Amino acid sequence: MDPLAKEAQDKMGKSIEAFENSLGKLRSGRANPAMLSGIKCDYYGEKMDISTLCSISMPEPRQLLVRPFSRDDLKSIAAAIAAANIGVNPQTEADAIRIIVPPLTEDIRKDIAKQAKALAEDGKVSVRNIRRDYLDLLKEDDSMSDDYKERVEDDIQKSVDEANKKIEEILAIKQKEIMTI
Repeated sequence: MDPLAKEAQDKMGKSIEAFENSLGKLRSGRANPAMLSGIKCDYYGEKMDISTLCSISMPEPRQLLVRPFSRDDLKSIAAAIAAANIGVNPQTEADAIRIIVPPLTEDIRKDIAKQAKALAEDGKVSVRNIRRDYLDLLKEDDSMSDDYKERVEDDIQKSVDEANKKIEEILAIKQKEIMTI
């Protein structure tokens, strides 16, 4: 495979990883520590990611236990989780925060499945944009023969097809997880 096509394939792989990360933040009826990723809380005037200020464990399938490294941060972490609007209500205990993930109704499951589908479409758009950028690079470069350009275009298109297939597979797994009661 041509280095240019390989570089495009690597970028497409990163787009797939970003898609998987964004899917991890969606609720699926089960507790998942990734639900809390990206939530920032106030730490002595600075905005810090929750995962750097505490440990997050899953004692039961529908429960998360957040244990701050310092008890002084308990209230600010609980406030940040509540303000994040992720559909859970943090319960503050003596030295931890317990988050019980409520079961999802059918309508909420369908909404979350739609969100997952929209994220998959965003992932596919990202892959197509990478293809467009690399095909534009090929068209601008006059030092390559037409046969060589066609080969590289074919390699890039194969990478796009593989990436789209992978996104569809990941989406199908996530939708099945979301719709499972």
